[in-house]
Amino acid sequence: MGHDHSHAFRVEGNERRLFIALFLTGGFMVVEVVGGILANSLALLSDAAHMFTDVTALALSIAAVRVGKRPVDDKRSYGYHRFEILAAAFNASALFVVAAYILYEAWQRFFTPPEVSSGTMLAIAVVGFAVNLVSMKLLVGGKDESLNVKGAYLEVWSDMLGSAGVIVAALTIRFTGWLWVDPVVAIAIGLWVLPRTWSLLKESTHILLEGTPRDVDMEKLRGMILGAPGVAAIHDLHVWTLTSGRHVLTAHVVTAPGAPATLVKDLTGAVQGTFRIFHTTIQVEDEACCDDMHATLPQAAQGHEGHDHAHDHHDHDGHDHGHHGHRH
Repeated sequence: MGHDHSHAFRVEGNERRLFIALFLTGGFMVVEVVGGILANSLALLSDAAHMFTDVTALALSIAAVRVGKRPVDDKRSYGYHRFEILAAAFNASALFVVAAYILYEAWQRFFTPPEVSSGTMLAIAVVGFAVNLVSMKLLVGGKDESLNVKGAYLEVWSDMLGSAGVIVAALTIRFTGWLWVDPVVAIAIGLWVLPRTWSLLKESTHILLEGTPRDVDMEKLRGMILGAPGVAAIHDLHVWTLTSGRHVLTAHVVTAPGAPATLVKDLTGAVQGTFRIFHTTIQVEDEACCDDMHATLPQAAQGHEGHDHAHDHHDHDGHDHGHHGHRH
């Protein structure tokens, strides 16, 4: 019971940190947009677009914490965990459009730079830098105990670099009058955001397509299962990601004569310990079904996957998720 209370305390503490950081970052994003328009600074508007990714990341982090508290029901057997991934994909798509517009506008301004109010630009950038420092201070306490909080911390840290870039641009314009520095900094921030946005879009799409998690080596996983005592062959091995950091595994295992009664428990423990996959469904069979030609044998550990056969419609349904084996 003590562990449960401790865990609940950490979750509540992380949620409070995230809410405060969201309030600070979201509020300043609005100030930065208004200030960018008043100061006629594309660098400020570009940094505001970057800050938009931080606001979305913080909101997603809070949503992930709250969704994690909701119990599974008959309508959503996996809960609402995919909401985080859908929102991330939408965020990435929207930011691509914003970044493309900023780069286009910066290119136009580079040749005909308009007047920029460097004083307003500098004041807002300094406040933004301070806001990011406060948010980082809030989140640093939870970043080592929660990957969710760590992701938000890194977002705020990267935005602090954007604010630093705007400060440099404002000071340069103030003391040299080089107006072209403003669109150059805007382009730099846009190019800084685009790779991160592309990475987020690729990862979210990969998860929505139920691709194999990038941190799971399928050959190593298959070899470990085939090397376990009592395993003759394996087929229908599938691993996918439900939401960030939460993987799921299903597999059909053909047993050898004399296989231990604890085979399913042993395999489940090995998968958890080596690959950190805690939601596993392993179905055991005395012999492969009519599609035995598709099974992966220990002597051919390279294996074959993705074949269209009678078991395909059982990939995600029809299994006992209590980690029990079924014998055919």
